[in-house]
Amino acid sequence: MTTLNISREAIELRAESRIRDDRSDHASVQDIDLSAPGEVTSSRKKKALVLFGSALLQLPIWGFAMSYGIFQEYYLKHQTLSGNYDLTGIIGMTSNGVMYLSMPLLFALCTKRWAKFRQSAMLSGTILACLSFLLSSFSTQVWHLVATQGILASFGSALVFSSMTLSLGEWYKTSHRALAYGVTLSCKNIVGSVCPFLFSSLLGRYEFSSTVRIWALIIAGTSLFTICLIPTHPSALPAAVSDLTEGANGGGDAGPPRSRKIPWHFLRHGTIYIYSIAIILQSAAYGIPQTYLNTYASEVALLSHTSATILLTLFNIPGIASSSFFGYLSDNKHSTFSATTVACISAMSSGLSAFLLWGLNTQGSLATLILFSITFGFFAGGYSATWGGLINDLELEARRSNEAIDSGMVYGVLNGARGVGYIVGGLIGVPLLQAGTERYAQLVKGDFGGWLPALGAAVSY
Repeated sequence: MTTLNISREAIELRAESRIRDDRSDHASVQDIDLSAPGEVTSSRKKKALVLFGSALLQLPIWGFAMSYGIFQEYYLKHQTLSGNYDLTGIIGMTSNGVMYLSMPLLFALCTKRWAKFRQSAMLSGTILACLSFLLSSFSTQVWHLVATQGILASFGSALVFSSMTLSLGEWYKTSHRALAYGVTLSCKNIVGSVCPFLFSSLLGRYEFSSTVRIWALIIAGTSLFTICLIPTHPSALPAAVSDLTEGANGGGDAGPPRSRKIPWHFLRHGTIYIYSIAIILQSAAYGIPQTYLNTYASEVALLSHTSATILLTLFNIPGIASSSFFGYLSDNKHSTFSATTVACISAMSSGLSAFLLWGLNTQGSLATLILFSITFGFFAGGYSATWGGLINDLELEARRSNEAIDSGMVYGVLNGARGVGYIVGGLIGVPLLQAGTERYAQLVKGDFGGWLPALGAAVSY
């Protein structure tokens, strides 16, 4: 009888561990307590290296996309390729759009089932991006640039970004996640501030084909070094779940490692859709000055090439401080502002600056454009840093509903919404170029330059 009871208890214990739900998996695996001092020190070093590597990876991931206005101006002035040059206006938007639109799928793939292949995915993305830019150097048609720079290279960068972001979020899951996101976004804006001068110098000294080949080498050199600094967090590996199950079974055979399912419960709540719509509109507005400000300064305001480059740089520089600042506020540990309030401050302020400083700027003066670049760049550039706080709110909502939630997957969905916004902004931007210089000035300054950011800010509010 005793033997029968022991066997029954063992069977029940194993069955209980096997049918453990998604919420238990996430809570038990990701909140492992590293209590030993040596392990705590080692964990801090790894977290520091992950943050350092993530910061450096912003260069190969975002360098081209954030500086595309320089290439846009070069393509329109030199026109060495065959085809419709109005299509060059969609390359920058498509580059951002493809990256962000692919992220929900890539985040889903790399979150659980293929988490152990993240570094391989980053390496594959680096190779794809390098080959794409090399192929673009041999382009003879405008659509070749759209395919290589706008689509293929962007997808390669998305592979790198998705794996990197998931690992970063997991290493900083228990503390300062929004701040960690903010630091990497600050480095992204450093890249956006430096690369315009880099590309402008290269295009002025060398021809276009040599410039993109040099950029391919820069991508390879920086990526291959930093990928090694970003290991997958142990909690994301199937072995972690297997070890816990084995421990629950008293050290017995736990069976093959189980891949945890992604919890999609957050899609049942309206909060994620409100955030997504706000992000779509904000991104549609944000991409327009990022792509066309350089061309606008040269063709409408009749500023010099150097002044136009400075405007694009000033557009990105404020984001260095604002990303960390808004990330710090969104952590909600040292401030009384909620995450939605911080997002509202960013969106409303950027919308007002666009409407007042660009939309009503009928003369296109350099001083006003500089003020617009700095103000809009600060408030709009820090918007993405508020997502860490928004995710914290969604996690709180999930806990109240007693539901599981995967923060990495939520971050991927928010990035997908941003990709939709960039595509919408790209579709709006092409007619601006087709309208001609005079009509282009009226549309940019009047209808789109001010109202789209203001609309995005209103919906965010």
